[in-house]
Amino acid sequence: MGAVPLVAAAVCPHPPLIVPEVAQRAAPELDALRAAADAAVVRLLAAEPDTVLIVGAAPRTHRFAPDDAGDLRAYGVAVEAGLGAATRGGPHVLPLSLTIGAWLLARAGTGVPRFAQGVAADAAPPECARLGARLAAEFTAEPARRVALLVTGDGSACRGERSPGHDDPRAEAYDRHVAAALAAADTRALLDLDPALSAALRAAGRPPWQVLAAAVEAAGGDWRGELSYDAAPYGVAYFVANWEPRR
Repeated sequence: MGAVPLVAAAVCPHPPLIVPEVAQRAAPELDALRAAADAAVVRLLAAEPDTVLIVGAAPRTHRFAPDDAGDLRAYGVAVEAGLGAATRGGPHVLPLSLTIGAWLLARAGTGVPRFAQGVAADAAPPECARLGARLAAEFTAEPARRVALLVTGDGSACRGERSPGHDDPRAEAYDRHVAAALAAADTRALLDLDPALSAALRAAGRPPWQVLAAAVEAAGGDWRGELSYDAAPYGVAYFVANWEPRR
């Protein structure tokens, strides 16, 4: 690796239905996705990071406080997930993407400190690249700290007539491109994703994937990827992947 102590990254989707309490009787339909996401987080933690930074789409680009939390009350359940040891008493401010990331880490039972970085859903690729580079510089400032990235984001939401965004013939090719990039740790392919097409296909993962790609490029070294889940069970593409530096 280069000078940046980035030790691993995992990519997971953030559908509220991944939480069994939200899915209720339909929960078994996403058992395979849940198992893949759980395994990806366990693999991320096996790199022994000192800190996990969750990166996901948000209304604006913003670093959240270490004790911030989120909840899924909008989906009819009193599920909470936070960045600290316990959810705080004040308002829950984490967007869905970061709330699901915090939930996945809590589900893994880890006590590793975690932080959260929101990326504006409409952030242009150069802005995402600058944010990734800035995060890399922040890691470099504390060279003894080992950092892992948990990046949350969905693919297109236009896979079929029942999809949230309605069927779009461009969606499947877009998702194949993303899946191949995640499988190969292809940073250039992710940084080249078209923001207009991504928005038209309602691919919420585009900005955080581009932040990941820029951070890994800044880290340097030779990275390998492994894609463990690639499906669109409800007309929305979900990907689970791990990226690690080659030893």
